[in-house]
Amino acid sequence: MNFQQLRIIRETVRHDFNLTDVANHLFTSQSGVSKHIKDLEEELGVELYLRKGKRLTGLTDPGKEMLPIVERMLLDASNIKRLAEHYSQRDTGTLTLATTHTQARYVLPKVITPFKQQYPKVHLKLHQGSPDEIVQMLVDGRADIGVATEALGDIPELVSFPYYSWHHAVVVPIDHPLTQIKTLTLADLVQWPIVTYHEGFTGRASIDRAFVHAGIEPDIVMSALDADVIKSYVELGLGIGIVAAMAVDAERDSQLVRLDCDHLFDANQTKIAVRRGHYLRQFAYDLINLCAPDLDPDTIRRELSV
Repeated sequence: MNFQQLRIIRETVRHDFNLTDVANHLFTSQSGVSKHIKDLEEELGVELYLRKGKRLTGLTDPGKEMLPIVERMLLDASNIKRLAEHYSQRDTGTLTLATTHTQARYVLPKVITPFKQQYPKVHLKLHQGSPDEIVQMLVDGRADIGVATEALGDIPELVSFPYYSWHHAVVVPIDHPLTQIKTLTLADLVQWPIVTYHEGFTGRASIDRAFVHAGIEPDIVMSALDADVIKSYVELGLGIGIVAAMAVDAERDSQLVRLDCDHLFDANQTKIAVRRGHYLRQFAYDLINLCAPDLDPDTIRRELSV
């Protein structure tokens, strides 16, 4: 048994048992992947895969039981490498941060700037994706830290910490009739077409929940992942926008007016998450601490050990 065989077990599942994709991911040949699988099954004396002809279709019961063990072994092997790098190359290395566009664009710059000043030799890989993609990257070990509003809680493999709370804001063109209303209501908003986030992104659930509880159906004419896209279409007159409040800047968005709606929608909680058992180097702890000063390394380690 060797680590390449273990990687193949993991990657066959991740790539839906497509050996061509597995081979491409591991920079080897399909025939080499097939041989590793055959050799490992012969060594263990059990079949790990269900087959239909020459095609793999799933894991057998022994394969299903072995998969989490393989994941732990590969995680620990990666942790050993990180541990060695921590002591041999304290201020260099790679840190992968998975987050959404909103966090990357409007929140994290004020954190990343001092981090890069402190660790100029650390290669910070900022990966933008959906909340579900962020979770998968953390679980797979492809990301060290995740930052998002949705999806990071209630995942057994992850430990999440509160980062900050935020509200939505309504944005409208200058001289829009809504600017004359002192205290907005949901009934006021539904008089206009609405442009906001896709389902599952940037607190969209709290927007939908407010309208459902009020028994009002909004006319959402367009949804997007990016607040800048939403604001652009509001400027074009497509409708009024509902965006994260931190995505509105009076100077930059000079053609728009931001209207307070804290009282209309629930507050949203952005979280920081790490994978249980994933070894974090000191610069990862320092980045988390820049985000949330109460999250010192001892606090994080204590939560990870629970």
